[in-house]
Amino acid sequence: MIRIAILFLSLFLFFACSKEKRSDKKGKKMKSFIKEISSKAKDKKSDFIIIPQNGVELVYNDYDAESGVDYDYLQAIDGVGIEELFNNSGVVVPDERLETLKLIKDNVTVMVADYVANDNERDATIVKNLDNDFICYPRTSNNYNYEYITTPIVNENSNDINSLADAQNYLYMISYNQYTSKQAIINALSTTNFDVILIDLFFDTDVVFTKTEINQLKTKANGGSRKVISYMNIGSAENYRYYWKNNWKLHHPRWLKKPYEGYEDEIWVKFWKNEWKNIIYKEDNSYLDKIIEAGFDGAYLDNIEAYYFLYFD
Repeated sequence: MIRIAILFLSLFLFFACSKEKRSDKKGKKMKSFIKEISSKAKDKKSDFIIIPQNGVELVYNDYDAESGVDYDYLQAIDGVGIEELFNNSGVVVPDERLETLKLIKDNVTVMVADYVANDNERDATIVKNLDNDFICYPRTSNNYNYEYITTPIVNENSNDINSLADAQNYLYMISYNQYTSKQAIINALSTTNFDVILIDLFFDTDVVFTKTEINQLKTKANGGSRKVISYMNIGSAENYRYYWKNNWKLHHPRWLKKPYEGYEDEIWVKFWKNEWKNIIYKEDNSYLDKIIEAGFDGAYLDNIEAYYFLYFD
């Protein structure tokens, strides 16, 4: 029995180690993917803003502080988005992400979207973020899916926002369930003074915001200029997007790799495959091209942690 137990333990450790190695290897591929997206975008628009969300360990050469900061990667991005750093419907103890963010905050803008349970938590998380020189968007319990314009605006101002580094606050709104038309969204956003607006390019599956419409959003209600950033999911395929084919399903194509737990409309992808890269940035009229042509100032890259979740739950 002891020998059998040792055998099973050895097999468990072997497979765990193997999965970790594969995940680390794919982490390097995700960094390359992000840098490729950045290069393509900045070749077309030199001041285009790139903001990957989560996966902050990619800022290190080998995913830990001892390996040192990967400054080549930092030069390819302008900010990092982080969810639930100080709050996740309750106060959380900050993990190693906080120390990493402190280390890189002079190189890139840190944007924190905490999920707060009440006004007291909201006020406390704002103080924590400002103390660390992070800009923040604390969303409340009815706004888990980023669908409401919230108040108050942190550090509201009338400054012109010429770069992401100038921003003191932002709005994160990528679900339009509260609106019946593009114009309704434009009207609502135009009355706000957020320094950065992060929204989705698509109002509906095939209905995009036009350059004229996006340009309307680049001026705050008080007259200051601001940046408008488009959300783009680069780690999982969404079955309501324009690129989705009717015959697609899990493993068909083969790069549709793993169900995304909690999000039945999404599948984790083998993001390093050319078929996916073609959709995101390589082919003519790619997802990235659509964002640039619509006049957005940048792209917010979601689900970059695909390199981890393809192998771990």
